Amino acid sequence: MLRRAVHGMQMAINVRVSDFTGVALRGNDEGQALVLVHRDPSLSVPLLVGADGNELTEAWAIWSEIFALPQLDEGARKPAPRRRRANAIRARRPKFLMRRRTAMARELTVHREREIIARN
Repeated sequence: MLRRAVHGMQMAINVRVSDFTGVALRGNDEGQALVLVHRDPSLSVPLLVGADGNELTEAWAIWSEIFALPQLDEGARKPAPRRRRANAIRARRPKFLMRRRTAMARELTVHREREIIARN
């Protein structure tokens, strides 16, 4: 559960651990951070911030094992390709075609009478 404030509105977002791509070590030599990386950068979660490289390296392996996620190298990481959604209504007719009537497969019967009645 992530709690965020967007434009002053409090939000609670449920995110599964399987939605995260991995655990990454970010930063430079002065300060580094261990981050749980999500495909959406605003949902990435910092796990540990520190300057000791050995401690962060050990924690990196531990967090990766706890969450069963890979250790990501931020320098070699490429953005994940966008997933195609399994859309339930994809097989339906497009919206603009819904306004059109479908063609009739059979001809309509025409009622014909043989008598002509004339009244005076």
